[in-house]
Amino acid sequence: MPLTPLDIHNKEFAKGFRGYDEDDVNEFLDQIIKDYELVIREKKELKDQVDQLNEKLSHFSNIETTLNKSILVAQETAEEVKENAKKESKLIIKEAEKNADRIINEALHKSRKIALEVEELKKQAKVFRTRLKMLVEAQLDLIENDDWDGLFQTEIDNVEDQETETSNY
Repeated sequence: MPLTPLDIHNKEFAKGFRGYDEDDVNEFLDQIIKDYELVIREKKELKDQVDQLNEKLSHFSNIETTLNKSILVAQETAEEVKENAKKESKLIIKEAEKNADRIINEALHKSRKIALEVEELKKQAKVFRTRLKMLVEAQLDLIENDDWDGLFQTEIDNVEDQETETSNY
């Protein structure tokens, strides 16, 4: 067991015939006691500091562990987000391609339908043109017909006869 300042202070030495000067020994022991108390106090302070530093070290070790775990979780989460984004982008691209194909197919269908309608309208226009031409030609034949001359002649004769009848009264 280590010596305490009290052990040093209470230490009694056996006295011999021509021993050490008692006052010198006591002064020296007093100096040893003071120094020893100082060493003990410093040791206690250092122990307290070591305990505080160990406590801080433990705290920072816990923080480091937590941060490392957080970093790992963040990395894993980032990878998951990245993978999910890739999957979602692939799905969006597939959906866009499907929509594009659908729109193209609808446009092709409509253009074919319009082309058929245009062809039908062309046929109808030709038929109409032919009928109109025939109608106009028939009307021209009627106009060029000599029957018109007779019709005009008849009316003129009728008008002259009516005038003569009116003047006879």
